[in-house]
Amino acid sequence: MQEEFDVLHARRALLKNGLVLAGSLAVPSAVAIAADRKLTSKDLAPVTAPPAPKRAAIAPRPVTSPRVVRPELMRKAMAALERHGNRVKRDRMAIVDFAAKSNEARFHFIDLASGNSTSSRVCHGSGSDPAHTGWLQRFSNVHGSNATSEGAYVTADYYYGKHGRSQRLHGLDRTNSNALERAIVIHGAWYANADVLRSRGVLGRSQGCFAFAENELASVFDRLGPGRLIYAAKV
Repeated sequence: MQEEFDVLHARRALLKNGLVLAGSLAVPSAVAIAADRKLTSKDLAPVTAPPAPKRAAIAPRPVTSPRVVRPELMRKAMAALERHGNRVKRDRMAIVDFAAKSNEARFHFIDLASGNSTSSRVCHGSGSDPAHTGWLQRFSNVHGSNATSEGAYVTADYYYGKHGRSQRLHGLDRTNSNALERAIVIHGAWYANADVLRSRGVLGRSQGCFAFAENELASVFDRLGPGRLIYAAKV
């Protein structure tokens, strides 16, 4: 009887030691703490993650597309069409989104009857982008600025100049009223060609003119013609 009692006692002790050993393998740190001191409510407090580092706020650039004119730009262009409607034809127009980089197709030809659009790449002036980043930084209407001017233009007559066949423009707003005197025109240029884009990642810069790839110029003239509105802005 005593032997059975001793065996049973030994089994219970072995089982108890086994459970303690298993617990120490699963939570070794807890066992170590318990061996040194009793657990307190501080030990049971939830662990919180450290705060994420603050990042400098970066103003987002407008999302542009070669297939659609952004609504805010379209509203401004249509307001310009209404404002100057007695000086321009109302069948089609062009809208230039200078919020887009020069490697994007940002000169949008709009058929006002069907709503269809076609887009091309166009250069901006060196005075609008002194560091040649591809982004237009500022507009100017000042003589000698070599900058692009913001506002509504009406296309005028064709002529042959240093860039070959070109088209004169009249500025209709105070922001581009000097366009004719500054010789701000539409023309073709080698620095607007696709090989420049491939080598530099952006187009070259004009002296404020709307410069297109040389092989696209004829189609630009066909789509515009004289008496059409061009609205150029960065919104």
